[in-house]
Amino acid sequence: MNKRVFLQGFPVDCIAYNDAVNFASMAIDNGENLHIITINPEMLMYAKKDFEFANILKHAELIIADGVGIKIALRLKGISQERIGGVDFSRSLIKLCADKNLRLALLGAKEEVISTLEKKLKIEFPNLNIVFSHNGYFDADNKILEQIKQVHPQVFLCALGSPKQEFFISRLKEMLQGCVMIGIGGSFDVFAGYVKRAPIIWQKLGLEWLYRVIKQPERFKRIFPTLPIFLFESIIDSVKK
Repeated sequence: MNKRVFLQGFPVDCIAYNDAVNFASMAIDNGENLHIITINPEMLMYAKKDFEFANILKHAELIIADGVGIKIALRLKGISQERIGGVDFSRSLIKLCADKNLRLALLGAKEEVISTLEKKLKIEFPNLNIVFSHNGYFDADNKILEQIKQVHPQVFLCALGSPKQEFFISRLKEMLQGCVMIGIGGSFDVFAGYVKRAPIIWQKLGLEWLYRVIKQPERFKRIFPTLPIFLFESIIDSVKK
C-alpha cells in the first residue's frame, strides 16, 4: 500500500491520500498505535541537529509528505508523490471519528480557538465524540498526559507546533493502545476560522507555504535559509549511489 523511501537519511512514506486514511482506520480496528508525522523540510533539517527528534522520526509508523519541499525532494529521486496536507488529512481523521463513532482528543492552540473549534465541529459533525479538549498553554505535561490516558482516545490531534507536538506524542504513545496520533501545527486556527487558508489555486500549485509567508511575514525567518539549504542538500542526496 505504501513504499518507504529515505530523504537525507530520514524516512518518508510514499502513499496515496485515501490509502493513508485507510491505514489509520485499520490501525484503530486492530488496536494498534499509529504515530503519523506530516513531514516538511524544516522538521527534517531540525532532525539533523537533534538526536531525540531524529529518533522519533525514524520510529514513526507513518510519515506523510506535507511540505512541497518534500515533494520536490522526492521528485529529484524520480518519485512522484502527492502532497498530503496536514490540515486536510486531520479533517479526514475527524470525519473518520464521526463516521465510526471513535473517541477524539484535541490538544493545542489558544483557549478561544479550541473552544470555538469544538463548537464548530459539533455543529458540522453532530455525532462526533470529543472525549478530551484542552488549549496548548500548560506547564505540567504529566498532568495532561494522564488526563488523556484516562479517556482512552482512538484519535489524538496535537496542535502544539513542531517539535513540541512530536515530543509530546512520543511520550503519550507509551501510555495508550489503539490510538492514531498526529501533530498538526496550526490547523486548529484554520478549522476554527481564526486563520484563512490560501485560495484553492495556491493550494493546487503547492504554494500555500508562500501564501502563509505573505500573510505572516514572521514565518520568513523559519523558512529561510532552511528551505534553500534543504533543496540544495536534496540535490546532493539524489545523486548518491
